[in-house]
Amino acid sequence: MAKTKSTEPKNRRAPVRPPALEPAARERLEGLIDPDALDQALEGLEGDQITGPGGLITALAGRVIEAALGAELDEHLGYRPGARGTGPNHRNGSTAKTLATDLGPVEIATPRDRDASFEPKLVAKRQTRLAGLDEKIIALYGGGLTVREIEDQLAEIYGVAIGRDQISRITEAVIADAQAWRARPLEEVYAVVYLDALMVKMREDRSVRTRACYLAVGITLEGEREVLGIWWQETEGAKFWLAVLNDLHQRGVADVLICCVDGLTGFPEAIEAVFPAAWVQTCIVHLIRSSMRYVSFKERKAVARDLKPIYTASNAEAAEDELAAFSEQWGDRYPMIAEAWRARWEHVIPFLALPADLRRLVYTTNSIENLNRQIRKAIKTRGHFPDEQAATKLIYLAIRRAETKWRSVYNWTAARRALKIHFGDRIPD
Repeated sequence: MAKTKSTEPKNRRAPVRPPALEPAARERLEGLIDPDALDQALEGLEGDQITGPGGLITALAGRVIEAALGAELDEHLGYRPGARGTGPNHRNGSTAKTLATDLGPVEIATPRDRDASFEPKLVAKRQTRLAGLDEKIIALYGGGLTVREIEDQLAEIYGVAIGRDQISRITEAVIADAQAWRARPLEEVYAVVYLDALMVKMREDRSVRTRACYLAVGITLEGEREVLGIWWQETEGAKFWLAVLNDLHQRGVADVLICCVDGLTGFPEAIEAVFPAAWVQTCIVHLIRSSMRYVSFKERKAVARDLKPIYTASNAEAAEDELAAFSEQWGDRYPMIAEAWRARWEHVIPFLALPADLRRLVYTTNSIENLNRQIRKAIKTRGHFPDEQAATKLIYLAIRRAETKWRSVYNWTAARRALKIHFGDRIPD
């Protein structure tokens, strides 16, 4: 039985925003503000004295936080200030604390009780950062900033002094999220899965080496793009891709309609071993780039022009005729190009059976290459990573950042209809 599909995009981490105040609550708040008193408070103040660190707004924020903490203590003790309590516990003064916030440092007095059983929720014991600042630190880290750069930016923009050790501890919390994300259950069926690897420099045994970071991007039957995981290996190879595909299968993927891959030897066999019914589509863009490595600079435009009729043909038979024509034109000078296309022909032509508006989605790994570019942008400032865990942490954040900008595949209804015609019962109704 097919799973019930949610209409919500999967794995999208939207920015966390606090709920807006209810109208009644907003009216009560506005009723507390005396316009005349506010005008008097603002009289003679310059811009920084209002919005800057230690300014009026931070002072007001401190008063609001103190009032909220006081209300929490009232609920804990069961009586308000000035009233008589019924139990042995009662108020016991307050402790000064400086909170790091988006507004800058905010000075507050946190209330205490006699038996120290009060556990505030808004600002917990030993908490020195207000909720929201940790998310900003993680977002800056995911955007490629180093710990030193984050420290400098927080000090410059918010006037908040947070040390590098603290920033590192905040970002370490991402590791648990990344581990859960890498082990999460997946969909039973994916329309398309793109497989590729990018090379990442990592320090090992007092030397810097390059390791392969394997990535898979899937398109669900609802037309949503989703990164399926991160895997590490010394170098890219079909043998390890088999382990990656087995991991996808163990996490719930029962079928993949189309796998789009580069021209790595043994890749199709690895896919067919795990998903025997999958179409294996060689990335045409990779094949063209590989062909161009043999061509002199002066003749590249002409060769590219004569290759185009092959992959834009109306069907496989027409494409074969165009390849023969290309071989006749360029075979004497560049015989290796036609030979490379013929060697992969079984995995070059599957997309030609699909409608024109669906072909581009299938014959190129652009979706995963665009993701790779965004990851490289985030990691380029690092040079190299101290270990695999540090690399995984930043790549995971870069992926989640990229996913928030992804949209559903354009005109997916028509694309799914075409896939249903070709793959029939493999697509659940």
